[in-house]
Amino acid sequence: MVDISDSTDIEEGERKLSGTGLAGTNLERAGGYNQRVTLQAIRINGSVTRSELVELTGLTAPAIANITRRLLDAGLVENIGRVQGARGQPAMRFAINPDGRFAIGLNIDRDYVTMVAVDFHGRIKARATTNRKFAMPDEVADFFRENLELFFTRDGIPRSKVMGVGIAVPDDLGTVESNDRPAAYEAWAGFDLQNMIQSIADYPVFIENDAAAAAIGELQFGHGLHSSNFLYLLVTSGLGAGLVVEGSYFRGAHGRSGELGFLPVSSPLTKAKTLSEVVSVAGLKRHMRGRGYALSSLAEVEGLEGEARAACDEWLALSVEALTGPILATIYLMDPDAVYIGGRLPHSLVDKMAGMLNEAIAETGVKIAAPFRVASAALSADAPAVGAAIMPFFDMLLPNRASLMKTVAADQVI
Repeated sequence: MVDISDSTDIEEGERKLSGTGLAGTNLERAGGYNQRVTLQAIRINGSVTRSELVELTGLTAPAIANITRRLLDAGLVENIGRVQGARGQPAMRFAINPDGRFAIGLNIDRDYVTMVAVDFHGRIKARATTNRKFAMPDEVADFFRENLELFFTRDGIPRSKVMGVGIAVPDDLGTVESNDRPAAYEAWAGFDLQNMIQSIADYPVFIENDAAAAAIGELQFGHGLHSSNFLYLLVTSGLGAGLVVEGSYFRGAHGRSGELGFLPVSSPLTKAKTLSEVVSVAGLKRHMRGRGYALSSLAEVEGLEGEARAACDEWLALSVEALTGPILATIYLMDPDAVYIGGRLPHSLVDKMAGMLNEAIAETGVKIAAPFRVASAALSADAPAVGAAIMPFFDMLLPNRASLMKTVAADQVI
């Protein structure tokens, strides 16, 4: 790889955006915060010229010239041609090189494990999944080892361009309350998952809550590119949520923000005590069993007819009723652009849920001062795995609050 770390030819004008010096970092840190901002500007806008980057970032023309040269040399961006201006030489246009870097994402849940490889556009280039219920650490290790090698040999993912591995897991994975959870599953409690994966793949490893990973993925490669305040609802075996405020993921005082699944539910239509017991894959399957229909696969939902379809619609209505209050509270407390719904439910069901929620909120008659919508997430079915894969990009290449704080700290250490 070409070194794009901070170089001695970086001039004072390159400090214009953040008002701080660049962090002294290596290639994997992408050569400073302003370089991250420039890379992000190219990602968001699709293709741009240097003069457009000056306007977008607030950096000087010489600074942009230095940064784009380093990004080109590193293979992170590519020259996609020139555009003729009113005068002078045609301007070079830059775009993200999707094959410039790759990352691996692993999502471990109580009833399945999914693994993906994504390119720098966040697109899935390789995928593997197993519906193994309550997979133990050694089973996950075997699954990861086998499919990582297949990603390289079968799917053509270049080993040298993989930046790292991200892992998305629900909080309290090993201690989840479930009637059919085997006692041995508690092995996950306190288990060193990072060390296990790093012993298999010699890359940086990042671990994140599954809903947080999905929300960060949506922020960087989905609707979040044009929406800086939103709530992401992740419907998997349980219900999780991720909160994005002013373009940054919000963790809260103890890193447990977004725990909507624990909110109490009280309805004569269900015996469920919490929101997660209703709005989840487990909740859907339990409701269908109670009506005499066993779903062996979520794919079966698309083909339901007659009374089975009515039972599914009944669950959908119950879910919308349970979610309306929490979403209204989110609107008034947070003032978000949107609530995005993703996870493992079929797209048609998510779209229908979003539409029904918009109608339910409107029917309450409450005043909502600013434009707001509930919509399907851009990253949906594999959102936690894709979001996990994006974590290495987020840490090493893209602008985030932590990387900005790093530049501030660098200036203060004198």
